[in-house]
Amino acid sequence: MSADGQSALTEDADARIELRRMTRQLGVVYWASVFLIASLLWHFVGVDAWVSAPGKLVWITASIVITFAISALLLRWRNLSFLHKAILCFVLTLLCSPFSASIDFLIASWYLWPQKPAFAPRDFVYSLIENSSFLFGWACLYVAMLYSHEVRQQEQRLAAIREEALKAQMRALRYQINPHFLFNTFNSIAALIEEGMPNEAKRMVVVLSEFLRTTLTLDPLSDVRLDRELALQQDYLAIERERFSDRLNFAVDVPIELNGALVPSLILQPLVENAIKHGVGQASAPMLIRIEAAAMNEDLRLVVTNDVAPDRATTEPPSTGIGLANVNERLAARFGARGRCTAGYDGQGKWEAVVELPLRYE
Repeated sequence: MSADGQSALTEDADARIELRRMTRQLGVVYWASVFLIASLLWHFVGVDAWVSAPGKLVWITASIVITFAISALLLRWRNLSFLHKAILCFVLTLLCSPFSASIDFLIASWYLWPQKPAFAPRDFVYSLIENSSFLFGWACLYVAMLYSHEVRQQEQRLAAIREEALKAQMRALRYQINPHFLFNTFNSIAALIEEGMPNEAKRMVVVLSEFLRTTLTLDPLSDVRLDRELALQQDYLAIERERFSDRLNFAVDVPIELNGALVPSLILQPLVENAIKHGVGQASAPMLIRIEAAAMNEDLRLVVTNDVAPDRATTEPPSTGIGLANVNERLAARFGARGRCTAGYDGQGKWEAVVELPLRYE
């Protein structure tokens, strides 16, 4: 049997178990209420509640058996329309209430034994109406319970579908990073080779292999501690510094208490890549890339800034491209309105990318 088939069988079994549990709970509450109501009615007509208790228990037991049959039929035909279900409840009540009323008459005869009570049509009709109301009430409640159970099962299925869709989306967005990153890194290695720097290129390949070994073991849906994410970015910056050794400087400014904060794995990678591409990669003077973090109420704020060449600080901002769009999509899919990424010039000759997400710890 396939995994999907096995999963479907498991879900059906769980649904049946849940339905039985709900039926038992409804039955206990319903028939306990009926017992109390019947005790009050018999008390008002002058019958001692303790004396009548055994008879009521026998009647309720018989009624439970009858309602079990009604429930089985309603469950079998649960796919009928609401109107047809209502008609079915009414018909089943009409068919079963004479049996329940007859049991009620036999219990009354047992209490009057050895006297033999005469059959009173009016009393039997009253008993028939009373039993019909109880049985019809159960049938209606059971239909409502079935509807509630079906709605809950459908909500669970939809939630599972949404979760699977979200996981697929998160995986796709997360794995977009690897080709994008590799494209930039291989270009850097090729540039080193073209510039006659084989030792630097070799060292960069070694560092790259270590970086990939670490990143490829990360679960796309998992969170990592902020200090681990920062360590990965520093490894990446070390790779790029092999190419831009005379121009690339970087600094990390994160309060020690935020090291344990949780962030999506490699969420900073596209921002750092963007800082190198539009900062160091387009400048001839040394440039600084700074990574900062701060707690803002219940949110975590991550900022990646990079110097911008003076001749580009007043031009149109660089395209955010697939990298920053990827960050925005990942944050929106994971955190909704509480996750966002903005980027732009800060007015002081720097390009600033800001990530905001809920502040969470392990």
